[in-house]
Amino acid sequence: MPIGTEPNSFLRSGIALAVVLVAIVLLVVLFPAYRWFLLISIGIGIIVAVILYFWNRWRPLKEEDVDHHKRPLGL
Repeated sequence: MPIGTEPNSFLRSGIALAVVLVAIVLLVVLFPAYRWFLLISIGIGIIVAVILYFWNRWRPLKEEDVDHHKRPLGL
């Protein structure tokens, strides 16, 4: 069976996401300095996402840009 196709993988990933969210909330509540770190990180992430969105919108990939030889050595 390939990795990641177990029937309970969605449940595991959902539980892991919940644990991470609880940890972030606890850090933000218990340590005020983490609030600034979290806000700055989210801000930088949004800026990068907007730049990438517009870059890909204005300069889309062309067919000649795509490398169709994914395994040139046959490995």
